Amino acid sequence: MGAAVAITRLDLTAGELRKAARREKNSTVARRILALALVLEGADRKKAAESCGMDRQTLRDWVHRYNAEGLAGLRSRKPTGPRSRLTTEQQAELAALVEAGPDPEQHGVVRWRRVDLRDALERRFGVKLHERSVGKVLAKLGYRRLSVRPRHPQADEAAQEAFSKNFATTLTTTLPAHAQGKPIEIWFQDEARIGQQGTLTRVWAKRGSRPRAPRDRRYDWAYLFGAACPQRGVAAGLVMPTANAEAMSLHLEAISRKVAPDAHAVLVFDGAGYHSAGTVRAPENITLLQLPPYAPELNPIENVWQYLRANKLAITVFDDYDDIVAKTCEAWNFFANDPDRIASITSRTWATVNP
Repeated sequence: MGAAVAITRLDLTAGELRKAARREKNSTVARRILALALVLEGADRKKAAESCGMDRQTLRDWVHRYNAEGLAGLRSRKPTGPRSRLTTEQQAELAALVEAGPDPEQHGVVRWRRVDLRDALERRFGVKLHERSVGKVLAKLGYRRLSVRPRHPQADEAAQEAFSKNFATTLTTTLPAHAQGKPIEIWFQDEARIGQQGTLTRVWAKRGSRPRAPRDRRYDWAYLFGAACPQRGVAAGLVMPTANAEAMSLHLEAISRKVAPDAHAVLVFDGAGYHSAGTVRAPENITLLQLPPYAPELNPIENVWQYLRANKLAITVFDDYDDIVAKTCEAWNFFANDPDRIASITSRTWATVNP
């Protein structure tokens, strides 16, 4: 073992090091700081090391790191691991390949598997990777296996982009005169059918198995009308037997009662026929703003339905209509009574009001 290495960095005293150790949330780093404080106080190196859960050689290494980098040097560093066999440019091309998706006629598949991408990389670059290595590269690039959602063939992506990009300007031109000067709340609204033809979800199970779960095959259901304001973390919901103009009007009244006093709400909703029926009248403190056609991606309440089905309503057998209503109300209240969850699921960066 080499001779003891002196602490040459003296910008912090032993007392200041102890204070830093008390503030440190990482217990391992805190022990290293305390060991250095003991050394500065004149403690025996061996005792200083053992009292902080290390041997003398390890303490010697941390003294070197502290002398060179200060407190930052006492943090553990993740090993860099082997260098990727794909260059930065090749990784970018892999990302473009994933984004574009496969051509069924050219590639013979309708979705990319790791083995397909492995073969494509070998053909393009002559680089042979194991399919697990392909998965690691994809994870590094930020890709995960996700469930897809249906996209209507008539969806206008340009209109959707313009709606979100120009949202604040649209608000300015949409607000009625009596709303000018009032605080503006952004609300999102939608409805979902909840019933005995329920959904399944993913569960933990052993690899290679296919777990079973109950699924009702009967045909009774109710409609959950839901709306949320992410900036205030509040929500308003109704469970109705049908989805029509009358139910929509009742839901608008429920939302109106949730809007803050002296504020005005802009309710973003889709273009379902009964939303704009002649009998539907928005309360005075609500302005209706319709989404572009076939644009569920712009309505975060769609994510609320996905969340509730996955966590509260999937793998459920409903006894009858009353049971559907009771469990749907329970699921909605689980969401609506948690402001942090409301904000987390329904917040959108583009849905803001210019000051």
